Order: sequence, then C-alpha cells, then structure tokens
Amino acid sequence: MAGIYVHIPFCKKRCAYCDFFSTTLLARRKEYVEAVLKEIEQRKDEANEPIRTIYIGGGTPSTLMHRHIRRLLEAIGTQDATEITMELNPGDITYPLLRGIREAGVNRLSIGIQSFQPGLLQRIGRRHNGMEAFQAVQMAKYMGFDNISIDLMYALPTQTWESWKEDIGLALALNVQHISAYGLIYEEGTELTRRVQSGEMQAIDEETENAMYDYLCEQLKKAGFVHYEVSNFALPGYEAKHNSSYWDGRPYIGVGAGAHSYIGHVRSWNPSNLSAYIRGIQAGTLLRESETLTDTDRYNERIMLGLRTRKGVKRSEIQGDITPHLEAGNLRRTTGGRIVATQQGLHILNTIIEDLMI
Repeated sequence: MAGIYVHIPFCKKRCAYCDFFSTTLLARRKEYVEAVLKEIEQRKDEANEPIRTIYIGGGTPSTLMHRHIRRLLEAIGTQDATEITMELNPGDITYPLLRGIREAGVNRLSIGIQSFQPGLLQRIGRRHNGMEAFQAVQMAKYMGFDNISIDLMYALPTQTWESWKEDIGLALALNVQHISAYGLIYEEGTELTRRVQSGEMQAIDEETENAMYDYLCEQLKKAGFVHYEVSNFALPGYEAKHNSSYWDGRPYIGVGAGAHSYIGHVRSWNPSNLSAYIRGIQAGTLLRESETLTDTDRYNERIMLGLRTRKGVKRSEIQGDITPHLEAGNLRRTTGGRIVATQQGLHILNTIIEDLMI
C-alpha cells in the first residue's frame, strides 16, 4: 500500500513555534500548483503500487482554492485511495471550501486547532480564535465529514493546568474521531525559542509537561480513544492510515517543495526553496537529494518508529539489551511476543530508543 504526500508551503502568517518549510508568498500559489501538477504526472507511478492514501499537508493547504485541490487530486487519481486527508486552519474554513474539497474527494480533515484559549493562541502566533476553532468542526460535520482529526498542543509558555484541562474537555465535546496532541519542541530559529532564550517567556518544566501528557492520555482513554502512537489517539477504526504508513515503513511519494519520499529503502527529498523548486520543475532540472538506507539505518528506524506505536517491535527484531528497561518498567512484553513502551517509558522514549540503536 503506497501513499502520496503533497506539500503546500503557503501560510498567511507564520506560527511562532513552527520550523517546517513554509512561505507567506501567497501570490505564487498558482505557479506553485502548476509545478506540483507536473511533478505528480512525472512521479505518481514511482512506487509501482496503487495509491491508497493521499495527504495534503503544509504549511496551510487551506490557503488554496478548492479548485486547486480538485486539480491536484485529479492528477494523482483517487480511484484506489481509501483515505484522502487535507489539513486546514480553522480561520480558513468556509462552507464553499468544505463543499468543494469534499466533492473533489477529500474524506478526512485534519484541523489545526492547537488550543481554544484566545490569549494562548495569540502568543503562539495562530490566526484563529477559540470560537472559530469550535465552529470549524461543526461546519465540517454539517457538510458531511465524519472522519475529523484535530491538533492540540501542550507545554506551551504561559499555558496553565486549568487551560489545558479545559482544552481537552472542549476537544472531547466536539465528538471528533481523532486527536493528535504534541508537546512543544523549541526548534532553533523559531520565534518562541528566541523569546524563551531572551527571558521574555519561561518554558514549562519537564515534570509539568509529563503530567499534562499523562492527564491527556487518561482522559482520552476514558472517552474511548485508542492511544495508537505517542502523539495520536483515535476512536476504534479511525487510526490515520497515511501516517501509519510512515511508522510501518511503507512506501510513499512526496511531491512539492521540501517534500520527502521513501521507496525501496531509498529516501529522497525536494529542495526546501520555493523558487528553486518551481524553476527546477519547469525546466526539468530539479535536483532531488537522496540516500540509500543501510541495514543499520533500517534497523534503527524500525526501533525508532516501532516503539512510538502501540504495536511496538517484535522481540526477535531487537538487537540491544532490553532487560534494564523491562526491569525499570519502561518497556513490557505483550502476549504476542512484542515489546512496547509503557506510559512511564513514553516519558523517556528517546533515551530508550538511543539505548537500543546500533
């Protein structure tokens, strides 16, 4: 089962925590879409498998018109796709946009809410407010979408326990099928990182961050969600198929500036530069970098990705010594002979992974 990821790098405003490749040059959307359409035509059969999942991410894909989305999906071909996801900013959502992308074939939405707290949203550079976030989901439901994921963030500067609990309660009140929740990572060069380094803001301490995460897991479990990956929770049957393909090591094609692909143990990526990408596609001279993964690389990725999921890793696949982590309660054996991280182990997952890599 192969997938295609389409990167739409445009944003009306850059978030204070984001280090993904993006641009605010919205005037270049039309020529960018034309370039991506050319790349799709050149590469859509590269995986030599039917395309089962399509993911349109960013950046902010909802900065495009629905006719652009239709053209992109028509170029890919949706006849074999069982899941077609599109990311949206709540501030962009309108009934015409929702109607247009649904008619184009989108059947799953990922809405970047992050928080319902107006002050907190403003501090992290989001351009929507809590009411718009809530209304966005209701509008999507009204337009017939029944597979909706929302994003939340925790351990944000100035975020309080009370506001985090309220955000979880509001998220559950929306009755969506999937929730992704991410602890803030201070990436080099981002606005939030600069503010914390300058002393303008104070980062949440690790103990509080872990407690916020544990509370999230507890509340979502009570609500019937399956915790199937470190940051992802789904009602049974609504696990993200496309993202699961990354964690399972299945092939995927990435099109657009900065997009990555993985096919036949070869990882490749397009330049993270809008002009270089468009020029390269138009001239047929795009320089795509690549690397072939060695057996060691593939083993390390299997450990890194597998232990992030509730499926874990087969004991027979692990070459490192797991005994210390089993005894410490960071890992456990399943009845099926697999090794998975415990709730306690998820707090130090990076350390566990490093211990087991070769």
